[in-house]
Amino acid sequence: MITEVSAVNFRQNLGEMLNQVQYRNDSIVINKDGKPVAALVDAETFARIRRMRDRFDALTERISQAYAEVPATEGMAEIEAAVAAERHKR
Repeated sequence: MITEVSAVNFRQNLGEMLNQVQYRNDSIVINKDGKPVAALVDAETFARIRRMRDRFDALTERISQAYAEVPATEGMAEIEAAVAAERHKR
């Protein structure tokens, strides 16, 4: 379950919210001035997010290197064509 709380509420109930995350595997979104500014998730979820980000960064770097010699306009045209083809399949 995902719970949204204000920063003030979070600060006042930190211990309880840590228990929610640790024992119930909930996630908490912390809002400030009505806008989300942070999230509290269990350590396992955070580790998965970091691994996914690392894999994404590595993949982005490989794509960047593969297209290093391709002019930007040509590369963007290829990307737009691939996106359009995928959308057309749906």
